[in-house]
Amino acid sequence: MTELAPPPVQEEQGIRRITHWIGGRAVPGESGRSGPVYNPATGRQTGAVDFASAEEVDRTVQTAKEAFPAWRALSLSRRTELFFRIRDLVHERRDEIAKILTSEHGKVFSDAKGEVTRGLEVIEFCCGIPQLVKGGFSEQVSTGIDVYSIRQPLGVVAGITPFNFPAMVPMWMWAPALACGNTFVLKPSEKDPSASIYTAELLREAGVPDGVFNVVHGDKVAVDSVLEHPDVAAISFVGSTPIARYVYEHGTKHGKRVQALGGAKNHMIVLPDADVDMAADAAVSAGYGSAGERCMAVSQVVAVGDVADRLVEAIRERLPQVKVGDGMKPESEMGPLITREHRDRVAAYIDRGREQGATVVADGRETAPDGGGFFLGVSLLDHVSPENDAYKDEIFGPVLGVTRVETYDEALRLVNDNPYGNGTAIFTRDGGVARRFQFDVQVGMVGINVPIPVPVAYYSFGGWKASLFGDSHIYGPEGINFYTRGKVVTSRWPDPATSKVDLGFPQTR
Repeated sequence: MTELAPPPVQEEQGIRRITHWIGGRAVPGESGRSGPVYNPATGRQTGAVDFASAEEVDRTVQTAKEAFPAWRALSLSRRTELFFRIRDLVHERRDEIAKILTSEHGKVFSDAKGEVTRGLEVIEFCCGIPQLVKGGFSEQVSTGIDVYSIRQPLGVVAGITPFNFPAMVPMWMWAPALACGNTFVLKPSEKDPSASIYTAELLREAGVPDGVFNVVHGDKVAVDSVLEHPDVAAISFVGSTPIARYVYEHGTKHGKRVQALGGAKNHMIVLPDADVDMAADAAVSAGYGSAGERCMAVSQVVAVGDVADRLVEAIRERLPQVKVGDGMKPESEMGPLITREHRDRVAAYIDRGREQGATVVADGRETAPDGGGFFLGVSLLDHVSPENDAYKDEIFGPVLGVTRVETYDEALRLVNDNPYGNGTAIFTRDGGVARRFQFDVQVGMVGINVPIPVPVAYYSFGGWKASLFGDSHIYGPEGINFYTRGKVVTSRWPDPATSKVDLGFPQTR
């Protein structure tokens, strides 16, 4: 099978121009505004992404609206056939997609391939769409009357996605949305937009009709235009809590169905009876993987009782083994952060932690690679109090904090009192305590001796409290429900025995 061409861009003085994708083709922006795209490993600008005006967003939505009737009318068997083609293409091109992710996000190539694999799982789940949208049927609810339910698509739906998973999170949205019969408008992060354009090319190759999947780039102008557009029926969002709150409030104000997944402050509780080596390995992989730019990253370890000293030492011993460098180099285990500004903001928590009473066990600025990339080495703060900014804030970088408490009840209280409720983990050998924890803890996803409790594609993903606005988690069964609406049909047909139509067989009661 032939390789896809690079994402449709226009060269401009050595800087790639990254355009919109509307109606099955690359469409240059007309607003005159754009944003820079960098290679975080070198610090050099590699692209300029067009920013859409409100008029361009409207044209994109109208294109999706025009494509909806034919797409919605396509049979489930044909839609399923298309999804199997999409699945095969994503599987075959996962290396190409991963290279795009590494070049614009900075995550190491193995992480990028893992991201594609996780998104692929949702596409595979959607290959079963005939089963997923089945309704119910009740015969003879009253004499001669049957009642049944069906699920139907909404129309044009949109996704607004973050920079940290520029391929996977859009797959969480467009895959179930398209499988359910909707058309889709994607507004990806302007920091790493090329994966979305590559996806559009791939869907066209798979046979998805023009206008069914569209990509429009931009900033707040584009976001607000999507949120306010009268022909957009639903919005899916993943990002920080302040923006999730804004998207939810602004979208619902304009009559839209909204699922908005916000930020996180994921705790990992380690009890005195835990396997310390297992817990330390988990803390390092979950805290520093993808440079901590994960909504499911463990950012706060809660060490209970006398395990604290052993655990901190075990984590410290592992830090020199984490090789930080260009994500395309095979030996690299952690890449740079997405931008220079974000790197500097994350690094500032190290000094603030020290000033507010924490102990700096490892300062990532001292081990960051030289050069122009946006690198920060792995950092570890001990004795982080709940009043410390490093505890309260979602840092979204490779800064792992350790808070010490004396009892399980104190640890549980820290998690439950936290405004975020995305995910948490507990490490213990005691099954009774683990079961009590999953019963008592107030978060959406729980790991038991597992550091990042991310459900598989057939269980929906999402948190509680300030980590979710709306009542619908993403993908899985809740995702199918989000992108469809129920309809109940009550029917009565004449009794054949009393019908005056010749049915060709004896009319008996």
